[in-house]
Amino acid sequence: MKSGFVSIVGRPNVGKSTLMNKVIGEKIAIVSEKPQTTRTRIQGIYTCDEGQVIFIDTPGIHKPKHLLGEYMVKVSTRSLEEVDIIYFMTDVTRPFGGGEKFILNELKDVSVPIFLLVNKIDLAAGEDHVKNFIHAFESYMTFAEVIPISATEGMNIDQLLSKTFAYLPEGPLYYPADDLTDQPISFIIQELIREKALLLTRDEVPHSLAVEVEELKTKSGEKVYCRAVIYTERDSQKGIIIGRNGSMLKNIGEQSRKDIEKLIDSPVYLDLWVKVKKNWRDNETNLNQLGYRL
Repeated sequence: MKSGFVSIVGRPNVGKSTLMNKVIGEKIAIVSEKPQTTRTRIQGIYTCDEGQVIFIDTPGIHKPKHLLGEYMVKVSTRSLEEVDIIYFMTDVTRPFGGGEKFILNELKDVSVPIFLLVNKIDLAAGEDHVKNFIHAFESYMTFAEVIPISATEGMNIDQLLSKTFAYLPEGPLYYPADDLTDQPISFIIQELIREKALLLTRDEVPHSLAVEVEELKTKSGEKVYCRAVIYTERDSQKGIIIGRNGSMLKNIGEQSRKDIEKLIDSPVYLDLWVKVKKNWRDNETNLNQLGYRL
């Protein structure tokens, strides 16, 4: 048996969470087209006959503008420590630039194998474009493996897993074979609600949102009761989340409930509230309360 930890790093919105979800076969990490969707470290567990891989999905590395951003960058850079392999994930539709150079500089002193994953090849403008894209990275540093993939379409994922097990050491199963993540159910529920709010609200709102599950319980013979709060930073954002006559909040709730019921395989009564927590992204106490602690 082989086993080990693989950290997935890269700029925001290159497909890190999509890749982990594709490999695991379940939605463990939320995804959206908006950058910086992933805010904290999320572990997905893949077990097969060859062994077990614990994937660490991390926030996109970016220039932080508040305490939450600083936390996200620290989570990503700390994930480079004490892992067996690092996936440096890139997006072939976005040119090589300063963000990539910053991450490569962070990786230069790392001693473990680094895979360059060139994502979204299904959207690339031909093979020459992919080759030129890869050349820009290889001229900057040497990688253990370079693998073009499409996380959405599942292209070359089998090859990626085969190469991964080739580099992993022999070891035990760290988690039971049927575990898919180490995250508690309440955390995944919070993320599913935030995902729907990200998808449905306008650009000025999503990054100011946080979700907290305050109560999750099952009553005998009844639906699972879940009470959750969506926090915003301003009253105007609260109004957008609620919507006219509560229409937006109702829509977020209905879409979230479907995913939650699929997750826990049970009917759910979702009790959603919206509250203002002013400037919570720059308040350490609020960040700790909402689970953003190193």
